[in-house]
Amino acid sequence: MNFRKELKERMLVGEGAMGTLLYSNGIDQCYEELNCTNPDQIESIHRAYLEAGADILQSNTYGANFNKLKRYGLEDEVSRINRQGVILAKKAAKGKAFVFGTIGAQRSIRKSDLSMEEIKRGFREQLYSLLMENPDGILLETFYDLEELETVLQIVKNETGLPIIANVSMHELGNLQNGIHLNEAFQKLEQLGADVVGVNCRLGPHHMIRALEEVSLPKQASIAIYPNASLPDYVDGRLVYKAVPEYFGSSALELREQGAAIIGGCCGTTPLHIQAVKHAIGSLAPVKEKFTKSREIEVIEVNDRELELPLYEKAKTERTILVELDPPKKLGIESFMTGAEVLKKAGVDSITLADNSLASPRISNDALANLLKNQLNINPMVHITCRDRNLIGLQSHLMGLQTVGLNEILIITGDPSKIGDFPGATSVYDLSSFDLISMVKQFNEGLSYSGQSLGQRANFKIAAAFNPNVKYLDKAVLRMEKKIACGAQSFLTQPIYSVEQIEEVYEATKHLETPIFIGIMPLTSTRNAEFIHNEIPGIKLPDNVRRAMALAGDDPVKSRIEGVNIARELVDAAREKFKGIYLITPFLRYEMTAELTKYIRKVDSKQTSEVAVHE
Repeated sequence: MNFRKELKERMLVGEGAMGTLLYSNGIDQCYEELNCTNPDQIESIHRAYLEAGADILQSNTYGANFNKLKRYGLEDEVSRINRQGVILAKKAAKGKAFVFGTIGAQRSIRKSDLSMEEIKRGFREQLYSLLMENPDGILLETFYDLEELETVLQIVKNETGLPIIANVSMHELGNLQNGIHLNEAFQKLEQLGADVVGVNCRLGPHHMIRALEEVSLPKQASIAIYPNASLPDYVDGRLVYKAVPEYFGSSALELREQGAAIIGGCCGTTPLHIQAVKHAIGSLAPVKEKFTKSREIEVIEVNDRELELPLYEKAKTERTILVELDPPKKLGIESFMTGAEVLKKAGVDSITLADNSLASPRISNDALANLLKNQLNINPMVHITCRDRNLIGLQSHLMGLQTVGLNEILIITGDPSKIGDFPGATSVYDLSSFDLISMVKQFNEGLSYSGQSLGQRANFKIAAAFNPNVKYLDKAVLRMEKKIACGAQSFLTQPIYSVEQIEEVYEATKHLETPIFIGIMPLTSTRNAEFIHNEIPGIKLPDNVRRAMALAGDDPVKSRIEGVNIARELVDAAREKFKGIYLITPFLRYEMTAELTKYIRKVDSKQTSEVAVHE
């Protein structure tokens, strides 16, 4: 049999689920290992799908790569498990069906989990193992990340002339997780040489049909669709798929009308589902033409006139002062609100509110930001970390902030949970700070993370973090430039404690037009100074600063005066090079940052007056 020839002449039926079928039978282990430990069971499942009408069997090797097998201590068994997977599928097929070697995606939504080099190494080992048993083709499936699929597809094309099926998985209807539309993804994969481009997993037949309505027929490639049986239900601690085979079979005809030439099944499907598909499509040929709906993304323009100049714009031309005032750890906000009012009277342009700084729970910063805006008429900047919310929560949070008009935001990675008050809590990190910045930029274009319309454009002003307290400052600047490319409009630095370092930051960043707010946090005591110097990674205080704080001893008044004096010297150095000043209030001692704010305003006013006199 010639796969490419058969594909053009008749509809082909793919296999159904392997993992969820084993799971439904009470097996909860590394399914790929069963190729070696229980080969009869795997072969019998393949045979059941063959008897149900499958034209394509796929090896039970979806997760049989180094990185996934390592979780089970099986990283040295990659070759044996993959080769045995093809052998079992071929043994079950007996020449009556095509056998494709299956390779699943390695990258999750968190791209930082695996580098592309790690992915390529693991992929090549698995591919070479499969090819040793001469499959009829290679099936790449469940790829949420198009970059990963494009990368590995090119590797397959360079290593073999076998047919290739390349299946993505949609994040939302019609879109991959990076926002690219399914039709565009298919075109890219076809251009890279895939014989079949398709979709599998996550969604059932209904949503697959709807997604295909906006997909045109490829010029050369064919389309494969492997839906889940349905959306899963969660019953007694187990995932259950309830769609009946008859519904799955009737959906196959609609999938064909939308261009599918191969129809199989993914999670929750059984031999009965595949039998229903075979019965429905019989010996029908793939369609040669179809009507394609035009893709429409409606974004309503809202006349949201700026009431005041955005902070990043203001910092390009005039002195702009941000003061961080941490939300309280306990209920009761009287002292916080008093401090905010004092800071406003001192002349701050904005109060910034950390997002559970040092991974310790505090009153939510968006709630306090709302109060600052509505009760004190302060324009607050809300910090957003990648630590505490998953992708769903982050999108919901952003939509909420936009709805109540909290548009000044600072995006940071966030301290890991293990350093905070609840070290056993989970750090989410679905997105990196780069990813989150890009997502907010998309919100400003009226699109969600996955490219769906939000109905309106958001109006966020995106600040990002810059840590100059590193060994190689040039590398930190490269990260800044990457964040600017993602959409960052200004930067707030970690606290700096030496005049020389401020000068170094200026020299390293003076080529950038993006405004930088220099972080300055007054010291409160010699103990505070020694803690920062010895225990905060990356920060080293100059000897003269430590000596000055030590001379103040345990006297709180002298310590406060000395801490403010040291901060004034840093402020003077920062003022000469930067328009933006970012004062960090230590331990809610707002009187210190208020005094520094007044000092900055007084010096600026004096210099302005002197310039006016000379003119």
